[in-house]
Amino acid sequence: MALFQLILAFQFASPGEVLFELGPVTIRWYGFLIASAVLIGVTLSQFLAKRRNVDPELIGDFAIWAVLAAIPCARLYYVLFQWDVYSQHPDRIIAIWQGGIAIHGAVIGGIVAGLIFSRLNKLPFWQLADLIAPSLILGQAIGRWGNFFNSEAFGTPTDLPWKLYIPPSQRPPQYIDFEYFHPTFLYESIWNLLVFGLLVWLFVRGQQGKLNLKLGTLFLTYFAAYSFGRFWIEGLRTDSLMFGPLRIAQIVSLTGIVFGTLGLVWLYRLKRPLFPM
Repeated sequence: MALFQLILAFQFASPGEVLFELGPVTIRWYGFLIASAVLIGVTLSQFLAKRRNVDPELIGDFAIWAVLAAIPCARLYYVLFQWDVYSQHPDRIIAIWQGGIAIHGAVIGGIVAGLIFSRLNKLPFWQLADLIAPSLILGQAIGRWGNFFNSEAFGTPTDLPWKLYIPPSQRPPQYIDFEYFHPTFLYESIWNLLVFGLLVWLFVRGQQGKLNLKLGTLFLTYFAAYSFGRFWIEGLRTDSLMFGPLRIAQIVSLTGIVFGTLGLVWLYRLKRPLFPM
């Protein structure tokens, strides 16, 4: 009984958004996690590149392109769909350290950068995309914890044992009297780790010759699998970006599911290569 009561008493509660302060310098969890995700992702993709006989230095070069494209696009995407708020506080548009970036915007920016980079370096886009996909989903799993420290991107009220405490200042007006919410950041982080495991398993099996892994498979699998989880989790959130009555992330996720699934059918059912890009 005591153990059961302890489980019921368990809750997530953010210790705050600041990691540490050193004089006038403030290091926030959100920025630290994004930087960590980039460094870990580059290292992983370079490791995978060696196994595919691709120059790992190209991955390091592309990382600069990806960061310069993805982070501004992620912020722009978020601001555009929250323009009614940011139009009243234009000074907050660049305050990315306070949170407020959209992974779909980052992916769009990264894809555009990848298309240009692969063309300039004569590297097949689908090859580059396959090498980046595991790092991308791992980075998303890490980055989601920034939402935890900022007490944002949570779900509807719940009394489940893994409930997330949200301070009154962060609660939506309609839920001001509720204390505990679904930790949707945790749901998505766990889902992303599962997708990461799937991609690594596919890569290893392909390298071992136990799977006939065709070019583009990892990236398409990433798109379909991540989008499937995001579609479900987004339905629990209270702060979704909206387009009229529709949740933008769910619309984009449906598109990702269709794109990834049709791409895999094209590769393995119809046995045709992906179009060069």
